Amino acid sequence: MKIAGNRKQFTVRAGKFNLHLGRRTFIMGIINLTEDSFSQDGLLKRNTTRSLAIRKAVRLAKHLESQGADIIDIGAESTRPGSMPVSKSEEIARLIPAVKKITRQIGIPVSVDTYKSEVAEAAIDAGASIINNVFGTKAQYNKEIAQICAKNNSGLVIMHIRGTPLDMHKQTKYRSLISEIIKELKAAVACALDAGLGPGNIIIDPGIGFAKTLNQNLEIINRLKEFESLNKPILIGLSRKSFIGKLLNLDVRERIFGTAASVALAIANGCHIVRVHDVVEMSQVACVSDAILDYK
Repeated sequence: MKIAGNRKQFTVRAGKFNLHLGRRTFIMGIINLTEDSFSQDGLLKRNTTRSLAIRKAVRLAKHLESQGADIIDIGAESTRPGSMPVSKSEEIARLIPAVKKITRQIGIPVSVDTYKSEVAEAAIDAGASIINNVFGTKAQYNKEIAQICAKNNSGLVIMHIRGTPLDMHKQTKYRSLISEIIKELKAAVACALDAGLGPGNIIIDPGIGFAKTLNQNLEIINRLKEFESLNKPILIGLSRKSFIGKLLNLDVRERIFGTAASVALAIANGCHIVRVHDVVEMSQVACVSDAILDYK
């Protein structure tokens, strides 16, 4: 591990890929194979067949790669506040055909956003290199997925959450926000290591918007440097989030400048990967932010 500019450097193993993080900010482009994404970009909208949604997902993945995405993150179950879970069979049916086609047609890693071990295993078998576990700090979901990732040398994103999308808005009581999140992420990392996953396969995510209030989200971004104590690369999802909408009183489709501001400050405070919808615009934000921070 080295320090470049303001960030620690890491090499993360993700299947056949080695991700050299810290030299510049990586862009993770989002694809939602869902009906009810908070960002209104779900590809399974009303009157859209599953086969059409899969074709759209493949086109979008290729487009995001051409725009500069370093990783594609695909999800087939919405985790927006209040969302209902889908069955593992439905999630697999939505997801796996798309993952198979996308991984054959792009040259960058595919991450799959799931907390179900059966879905994670099927996704890796279909070609995914990273599992993005939104329930990463829940031991019952973390251990089995970590074992699957260990068996396949896959990358694992461990995200912080309390509760579930149905009730996480009631789980925002913290005595000491940052220290408690770090403590829970540290325990989750230890659980993944105990399951056999290598330390170089793990990325952490503080979970913006997941059991966090507006002010708590702002505090996390402001104090993101403190998460370096976990000695893991940091991913953060800020794109179009509701805290931006509340601050600016803007609809989800109008939050690009608020997203850009939060992405720039997250980069300044040490994040390695930003998960975004607007790849071209946030790639520019990352490029300029990196150049300023690395100036000597």
